[in-house]
Amino acid sequence: MPTHLLFPTLVYSAKLRSGASHLNERLRRECIQLEHDDAAGRRWSAQNYPGGYTSYGSASRMHERSPTFAQLARHLDRHVQKFVRSLHFDLKGRSLTMTDCWVNIMRPRVLHSLHLHPLSTISGTYYVQTPRGSPGLKVEDPRLDRFMASPPRAAGRNPAWVTLPADEGKLLLFESWLRHEVPMHAGRSPRISISFNYNWF
Repeated sequence: MPTHLLFPTLVYSAKLRSGASHLNERLRRECIQLEHDDAAGRRWSAQNYPGGYTSYGSASRMHERSPTFAQLARHLDRHVQKFVRSLHFDLKGRSLTMTDCWVNIMRPRVLHSLHLHPLSTISGTYYVQTPRGSPGLKVEDPRLDRFMASPPRAAGRNPAWVTLPADEGKLLLFESWLRHEVPMHAGRSPRISISFNYNWF
């Protein structure tokens, strides 16, 4: 073909294996309990995540603290391996390892502004609870700051932003340099997710 598709941005999406509903319910209970017990995390969230709760600043290695989160990590490891094959990474005989794993609880009208995950290779999120009105993950075209004198595209063609739905029991993986945000939560009950990073050592 005379026109080539170059430098695609890959995002991986999948459900956990069958039987994961029991794991999901245990994760939901532990996420809620963690917020209750984590006074340091609540203080950090009040300053950095107004209206919501995240254990990012207090308990960011949950896969090492909780057997339930460790079980989730084992599920995620298999999916990360599949994603790595799609990315054609040459890891030189080494493997990507989960370095961070933390809880996010969004209440109504809470949002998470545009960011990326520096010093990581693969990042992602697993959706534990997504009531009606839960926002998806909004990812940015990495070329956006390089568009110069570019006319608008036809409706629905090559948008600068794409929102990936948040569905309970689903995980998303992406390269950590991909900027993303979570728009305002419009649901009535909390949206609960677990975010994580993998790094190459």
